[in-house]
Order: sequence, then structure tokens, then C-alpha cells
Amino acid sequence: MLVKDIMKKEIVTLSPDATVSDALQLLQKHSIRHIPVINQDKRVLGIVSDRDVRDASPSILDYEINKEVLSRSIQDIMSTPVVTTHPYEFFEEVATIFYQREFACLPVVKNHQLVGMITEKDMLYAFIQLTGTHSPSTQLEIKVPDRIGVLSDVCQYFTNRNIKIVSVYSYPDPIDSEYKVLVFRIQTMNPMPVVNDFQSTEYQILYPYREDQDEI
Repeated sequence: MLVKDIMKKEIVTLSPDATVSDALQLLQKHSIRHIPVINQDKRVLGIVSDRDVRDASPSILDYEINKEVLSRSIQDIMSTPVVTTHPYEFFEEVATIFYQREFACLPVVKNHQLVGMITEKDMLYAFIQLTGTHSPSTQLEIKVPDRIGVLSDVCQYFTNRNIKIVSVYSYPDPIDSEYKVLVFRIQTMNPMPVVNDFQSTEYQILYPYREDQDEI
């Protein structure tokens, strides 16, 4: 999945000559948390967040100071330089940036011009789409040896039962590095027949639990 498929293309922006008051009004009007600051060529100069505005705002009890601060240039409080991404960047790469840099949003730039924004909410929605949790399905988790061809072998059991796979992903087994866990979303309301098919194999069903399994 690419950034262009999940980013927002209609973006609220500010010019560098805008004020803190302008930013505050836009944040409240559109119920957003971040606004990119761009020049006439749509180049990203900075980004301002609701936290930036909140930290810059004085007590509402002092009218004169409040008036002075709200008239400050947005350039005084915006964050710069700005980390950006490209519309043809992969979702997984952007997720890594969000995690490592603890960002809440990223401007999307093409040919040095702002073309979109991607937020934490967009990333969560993309994750839901990738895992298939948005569609009626049943989840299976299977512990398998971490070797070439194991995914193909496991998928054959679903083919034999004429069960459609909605999505599949994997993660390392937390105990044994020689194993990994395959997580399937399959289109069936009763997974027990195929679960039983795995009982006589080297593959271990972690979920759904059977009554004869010991829970941790």
C-alpha cells in the first residue's frame, strides 16, 4: 500500500505571514491538529500543531498580553525543517518513521510541492485495511518453522477446504527465533474443520484455542 492511496489531498494550510490567531481559528474550525506552512510555490516551510499554538498562548485572563501573542507571526512558533514523505512511499516505511520519530503526521511532497498529508489516524485505518479486520472474517494464528516455502504449505490447507484467505501477515515467535507466527483472516464462520486439519501436522494452532489447550 502506497502513501498516495491513504493520504488526504485536501489540506488546510497557512502562509508564512499568518498569525498565531489565524492558526488557532483554523485548528478549531476544521478540528485538526496540524497545519503545514507553505509559500506561494506550495513548498513546505514549516508545520504548526495545536500544541505549538497552545504553548504560545498566554492566560486568557490577561487580555493585553493575549492580544499581543495572538498577533505574532506563525513563523515564530512553527517547527522547521520539516520531515516529509513521497506519495509513492510504502505504508510500512512511513510507519517506521512515525514510530522512530514519534510523529503524529507527515506532509506528502512531490516535485518539492505539498500534495497531501498523512496522519496517525490514516495509518491506523491503513493497518485495518491491510489486516482485513474491516470485513467479516475469522482469525487464525499458526506457529510455524521459519523456513522457505512454509507459507505455501500452510495455505494449501485452506485451499483443500475451499476457504478464501482475506489477509495474511507474520511476526517473529516471541520465544523461539527459529519459528514465526502466521496470522490469517479467512472467510468462514466455522474455522474448526481446518483447525482440526492442522492437529496432525508440525504446525501449531495458537488461536482459536481448543478446549484441550493450556492457556498461558
